[in-house]
Amino acid sequence: MQLSRRLFTVGPVEVFPDTLDSMNRPMMVHRGKDYQDLQHGVVEKIRKVLDVDTEVFLAPASASGFLEGCVRSAVENKMAGLSNGSFGDRWQLIGQENGKKVQKISAEWGKALRKEHVAGKLEKDVEAVTVVSNESSTGILNPLSEIVEGIREQSEALIMVDGVTSVGAVDLKPRKLDLDALVFGSQKALALPPGLAVVCASHRLMEKAAKVKYRGYYLDLMQYKRLSDKDLPLTTPPVSLMYGLDYQLDKILREGVQNRYDRHQRMADMVREWASKRLGLYAEEGYRSNTISVVRLNGMDFKEFDKRLRQKGFEISPGYGSIKDETFRVGHMGDLSEKDIQDLLNVMDEVMEEMA
Repeated sequence: MQLSRRLFTVGPVEVFPDTLDSMNRPMMVHRGKDYQDLQHGVVEKIRKVLDVDTEVFLAPASASGFLEGCVRSAVENKMAGLSNGSFGDRWQLIGQENGKKVQKISAEWGKALRKEHVAGKLEKDVEAVTVVSNESSTGILNPLSEIVEGIREQSEALIMVDGVTSVGAVDLKPRKLDLDALVFGSQKALALPPGLAVVCASHRLMEKAAKVKYRGYYLDLMQYKRLSDKDLPLTTPPVSLMYGLDYQLDKILREGVQNRYDRHQRMADMVREWASKRLGLYAEEGYRSNTISVVRLNGMDFKEFDKRLRQKGFEISPGYGSIKDETFRVGHMGDLSEKDIQDLLNVMDEVMEEMA
């Protein structure tokens, strides 16, 4: 089946033809020098783009794989999970399903997690704190800097961040914030097909992981460390995606990392202005995502709206979690341009007029 719709979704996102072409290359043996050179180059480019000096591991998985891998590798008994949406809840659930005690700290959906939510509230035996940078169910970009400050003022717990819909679009300042884990995937702002998970893991986290028992195998960060030191994968990697990631990292560096962040800001501003004048935004002002806008339906029939958009060659995303019936989501990340966003906004206006 041939699809020709343009994707303004929350992921997988639009993958441009040049990126697809970069992956159309012959297979290689993943235990040989050619692959070692490829992986080494990719890891060094990730470090350059994110300005980190941490370990960088890649796995054939969605980002959820390394969210679980961080819990299994670095938490012996107890963690705290911060949440203001579905994906914060998911990381709490991952902890519980792996037999860890989880202190749950939550903020209202549609509101940002703030320093006040954590200040003086962490239980003393918490070993790690998980937080979602960009909560894609609600369209909130959490202020990591003040959250980290609130944690560090009371605890030496590891700080593990879900950067799935932030990395490649928002400056998270992982070095300045001294994050212990930053997890992301290929199919969001990096504008690649799904299938690769990445984690930047601090040396402090790795020291802790070395002491944790029963870390499993497939997602054990110590196993990745053992092979990564030789520029080798733990298991068979998606070689084509590695070609694509190498290409996309070069593209990001050519554009300029800050220029890329600025472009995402401009695209987000365009969608926010449109939504504010039409239907309204779910997320509180001042903490709105630069990659995903969650728009209120206000009684509009999303199924009909979505059907008509698809007929015109455009695709957006429905709402998610407990607010799925009252919102829809627009993705504005990756390699999209302001012109692409304007095209979408024009078509959404057309459809709304047709439905009026």
